[in-house]
Amino acid sequence: MTQLPFADRAEAGRFLAAELATRKLPGNVIVLALPRGGLPVGLEVAKKLQAPLDVVIVRKLGVPWQPELAMGAIASGSVQTLDQDLIRELNISREEIDAVIDKEKAELERREKLYRKGRPALDLRGRTVLLVDDGLATGSTMLVAVRYVRSMKPGRTLVAVPVASVQACDRLKTEADECICLATPELFAAVGQWYADFPQVNDSEVQRFLEAGRLPGKEDRPELLRRKTVP
Repeated sequence: MTQLPFADRAEAGRFLAAELATRKLPGNVIVLALPRGGLPVGLEVAKKLQAPLDVVIVRKLGVPWQPELAMGAIASGSVQTLDQDLIRELNISREEIDAVIDKEKAELERREKLYRKGRPALDLRGRTVLLVDDGLATGSTMLVAVRYVRSMKPGRTLVAVPVASVQACDRLKTEADECICLATPELFAAVGQWYADFPQVNDSEVQRFLEAGRLPGKEDRPELLRRKTVP
């Protein structure tokens, strides 16, 4: 049983990596981390699996007067999800939703340019894609990430996180091929409560994590990234 809290995201990533290493994943796996907090976790996973690390840019759509509460999320390619039950319950207008979407689209585009530095996203077709974050509270952001990745025609789409609410983990199991959650504590208020050290991750750190997670020479050779699993 996983002992909580984790010391920090790096420790959580090592625990998650150790679990994933026992699952004999295929050799064509790619790790996609959700920025920003998923990068320290994703780097540890990518190092252990000797897999390339990249990002999937997803933005939470926060309730206008309570931004930390997700009413949905968006990803590249106009992929989005909305929590219609929450929207009705809080009586959020269409105009308010559209204003939040416009704001988050602008931030999504900014991060795409900044993090990739002109490099294209890795080709996911036929690949085993491992989506990693530091945790799941509602699961809304990861849900839209899964839907975006699946639109890219991967072989399999897996979600892996150190900690998640029971509800979020169950929700993702219906969308991804597999959802791996090391710990699912019942009294779940926020991801940060399960870490002793949980600082904000800034853009410069994201770029450093991505550079550390690159596999030199392989990003431009898709045939190496799609190698078949050796029996």
